[in-house]
Amino acid sequence: MGVPIGHVSDSLDNVTSQLSQHLPTKHTRRPRGPTLPAHRLPDLPGRVAIPGQSRGAPGTRPPLEWFNDAPGPDAERALLSCLHSARWARLVAGHRPYPDTASLLAAADEATYDLSAEEIAEALASEPLPSLPEDAYSAAHTALNAAHAAYEAKFGHVFVICLDGVPEHEVLDRVLEDIRSRLANDPHDEQAITRDQLRLLARERLKNALEGARL
Repeated sequence: MGVPIGHVSDSLDNVTSQLSQHLPTKHTRRPRGPTLPAHRLPDLPGRVAIPGQSRGAPGTRPPLEWFNDAPGPDAERALLSCLHSARWARLVAGHRPYPDTASLLAAADEATYDLSAEEIAEALASEPLPSLPEDAYSAAHTALNAAHAAYEAKFGHVFVICLDGVPEHEVLDRVLEDIRSRLANDPHDEQAITRDQLRLLARERLKNALEGARL
């Protein structure tokens, strides 16, 4: 049974209002489930990372060149670290070689739009929750837990958002604001937003991998 939006909004407002009554001094954190930064997925069995490029190191290959030449299964496993959808990985790997990074990112975008509802659900099942800054205090964890619970109760899957470019001190407010706003959506509209957020997350992870960052 879904959670009434009015009840959810009142609950979130009550919890969130506590934040202004707390100073960010020492507080005992309430334990939360494991979270990871939004730009990476958990390490998966058989994961293959796109090798980073060491500037000026002799004999090193650019990451895009490695990706273009890698065996199909290796390329697909590397892509699964960006978005955990087997079909998405096959689609992107299957259109190699790519002449440049922009072409690869465009293909990744297009493949995301081509995913079915079931394939989106497959990807969502492996997504981590957006994480709080390290110095976030107890009331912030309480507010975020309540918001995630309300969202999952209505839509049946984890809340995803691409936070690329959002300053660390604005992450909590941005996540809470987006959850509250998106709780008003019907499932069809929210699925479209979720698909686009997955596209942005996959794009950022892939771009980071090609730049030599750890996924």
